[in-house]
Amino acid sequence: MGKKSISKNYLYQLSYQILALIIPLITTPYISRVLGAEGIGIYSFTYSIATYFILFGSLGIAMYGQREIAYVQDKKEERSRIFWEIVILRLVLMTISATVFYFAYCTGEEYQLYYKILLIELFSNAIDISWFFQGLEEFKKTVTRNFIIKAAFTICIFIFVKSPADLTKYFFVAIGGNLLGNLSLWIYVPKYVQKIKIKSLKVFRHLKHTFFLFIPQIATQVYTILDKTMIGYIVADKSEVGYYEQAQKVINMLLTLVTSLGTVMVPRMANTFASGDKEQMKRYLQNSFKFTYTIAFPVMLGVIAVSANFVPIFFGEGYESVVPLINILAITILFIGMSNVTGTQLLLPTKRQKEFTISVTIGAIVNFVLNWIFIYHYRAIGGAITTVISEILVAGIQLWFLRKEWDLKEILKLARNNVIAGVLMFIVAYGIGMVISNPILGIVLQMAAGVAVYGITLLLLKDPFVFYLLERFKIIKPKGEKVKE
Repeated sequence: MGKKSISKNYLYQLSYQILALIIPLITTPYISRVLGAEGIGIYSFTYSIATYFILFGSLGIAMYGQREIAYVQDKKEERSRIFWEIVILRLVLMTISATVFYFAYCTGEEYQLYYKILLIELFSNAIDISWFFQGLEEFKKTVTRNFIIKAAFTICIFIFVKSPADLTKYFFVAIGGNLLGNLSLWIYVPKYVQKIKIKSLKVFRHLKHTFFLFIPQIATQVYTILDKTMIGYIVADKSEVGYYEQAQKVINMLLTLVTSLGTVMVPRMANTFASGDKEQMKRYLQNSFKFTYTIAFPVMLGVIAVSANFVPIFFGEGYESVVPLINILAITILFIGMSNVTGTQLLLPTKRQKEFTISVTIGAIVNFVLNWIFIYHYRAIGGAITTVISEILVAGIQLWFLRKEWDLKEILKLARNNVIAGVLMFIVAYGIGMVISNPILGIVLQMAAGVAVYGITLLLLKDPFVFYLLERFKIIKPKGEKVKE
């Protein structure tokens, strides 16, 4: 199999991320008004419980499988063997996890129906093979599938979900989309996988390796999902979970713009590592950092500047509490972007799970401890504060582990132009928001002025990455040294 273009794969991935950004922009205002904060809180709380069982059933298999397939992209028999071994292992583990989930939650009294519906989500994850195509760098297939199915199920939300009484239907629509999407990928399997004798398969040889990837994965989930679970347990009012869910939804939508390159780079880094080209790996990593800074600073500062105008328009009345949550959680955009480069794009593909595990485990422990303190006193805002602290800590620890291969000052220096442009953009955008009384007009002017100020400032500073992008998209003619893919 020939090497896929990083640029093309990124564009495929970005197109899906843009869809993933647009769909919540369409559905969230509708759902927030139809189901209300309490309905959204119930969905978020019960789904967070199911996520832990999905996590235990997955056992780090997705990341491990993607990496292992990337190592043997051009060896059909070997990748076929690895594919079937990992698929069977995942089915076995997810079956065990689903059985425990059923007896622990589906036979209880509170939210029993919702937990039973969530069993479908566990099955959906059991048959998910997107990791296989990502390992092959076949992003076009996963993106096309997701594009069609997400669009179809978006329409279903407007057709079937009409009132708070339709929360059950919302569960079915949201989960049904994932199930159909995962089933659809199996259509492509015969083209890339050959038959393997069952007796020759050694399914459990992968268990040890997936377990070591599972440890950092469970630690990561602690401070990405546990916040909602703990708010649900500590605070009686489920609306607090709803506010937090809505704020996190906005941040996650924006994070896709920052982390989408990481999905493309993981198999490429793994394959480059397997070939022993360390210099190329360094070039990839440097470009990833610069890309992250270029996108993260305007997104982070921009959402803070417009949040006061954005929330009432987007979510409707009664969601004022979401504004401070967005402003706090926005800080994580930069640091999650940085740890996506250091952890997901470098440490994991190059088999440095130990350093990755240490960083996220420390972040998880700190998050868990601080959650009990901050959520008890400050409710949802306390959860947001602990998330920011955890993400800063994880990014800092991972950078520390890279200090011998990388000059940390050099990494931070890459952000200089973006900091300057981002701060100027924020001042202008925030100022417009303070002056313009009409919120819709305010947001339009804030965004237009923000983009203009950020872009012009980078051009005036002669930022090399911006000129590289202009050359790549043939806006200007190539000049000087190019950034290598």
